[in-house]
Amino acid sequence: MQPASFSVSTTTTNAIPARRHDLDWLRVIAIVTLLFYHTGMIYVSWNWHIKSAEHSVPMEVVMRWLHRWRMPLLFFISGAGTFFALKKRSYSSYAGERVRRLFVPLVFGMFVIVPPQIYIEWLFRGRFSGSYAEFYPEVFNFQPYEDGGTGGAFSWHHLWFVCYLFLYSLISIPVFRWLKRESGQRFVDRIGRLIARPGGALWLVVFLLLNDVVLGGFFPHETHALINDWAYFVNNLILFWLGFILISRKSFWQIITDQRHYFLAATVICTIIMYGSRALISDDTVEASKLLTTLFSFNRLGLTWFSVLTTVAYGYLYLNVNHPILPYLNEAVYPFYILHQTVIVVIGYYIITRTSLGLYSGFFIISFATLLVCIATYMLLIRPFKLMRVFFGLK
Repeated sequence: MQPASFSVSTTTTNAIPARRHDLDWLRVIAIVTLLFYHTGMIYVSWNWHIKSAEHSVPMEVVMRWLHRWRMPLLFFISGAGTFFALKKRSYSSYAGERVRRLFVPLVFGMFVIVPPQIYIEWLFRGRFSGSYAEFYPEVFNFQPYEDGGTGGAFSWHHLWFVCYLFLYSLISIPVFRWLKRESGQRFVDRIGRLIARPGGALWLVVFLLLNDVVLGGFFPHETHALINDWAYFVNNLILFWLGFILISRKSFWQIITDQRHYFLAATVICTIIMYGSRALISDDTVEASKLLTTLFSFNRLGLTWFSVLTTVAYGYLYLNVNHPILPYLNEAVYPFYILHQTVIVVIGYYIITRTSLGLYSGFFIISFATLLVCIATYMLLIRPFKLMRVFFGLK
């Protein structure tokens, strides 16, 4: 029998509050985590803009898990936030707001925030030795940046998230229109019946797996470059849509929270498989087998979806409380995201090239110096000035 709360006739959004404070807290936590993650990129073996000669294996182990969780959670939360945004405005108003809050900061960032990162990388790799004023005209050659500091000086770097979110917001408007119609509500009813079963929301990972089967073979690596990143692009678009759908009915909130133990168990299992397989099977062996490549990819997608569900479920249980500081943090976190990687690269360059600090001391000094610089920049240069607020996507 179909529960009454899932029927089109009895399900309304009128009882849903204006926002969920737990999602605001989780957004803040995820973006602050990015600060430490991107600082860690200096000290692990993976390629990045600047690198320390010392690498930390424990740091890399932790970051391998965080990579499967941090950005997917932000896309899910962004989809959920879109539901709340569309409760208060028309689709045309929503599209205009997305241009102001996403496209304008993206363009500003590509010409102002990102170029110092490329300049520092060119200095670090010995490609350039002049001043920043001598370097900056390179941006206007509009030659795309390539990994390793090759190519040109035009890029969105970490602002790929802003670009993708902007595109998701616009191309999803027809989907959101459909979800409000009777046929769309019947689809949401089916989602509701599925997640009402014990651990049922785990099965929504099928959408991510299907995307991997269809596009993963053609675009096996995430590039953040859009034109050759379609598997990853669609993967996060699905998470964006799932965030919208699973937040659209208040009955879903409690169902997901009540089933949090299933999600946690599934997350732990996928985590054990991910680390256990790396200890037992070499990367070369995996890459030589299409079956192993597919299975490992499926496990990573499972870890992504299950960890997002776990975070949202426990977040609603423990973090759905307002606090006087939360509105300030919620506003500051977007400029913080836009700024943080450039500050990390600039400070990190001077720490690893001009000091003898060790791996972990360097990591903590870069991280907390970046935190302080971003806070000071927001408080002194962004928050008080209308034009700067526009450039950083603030109301």
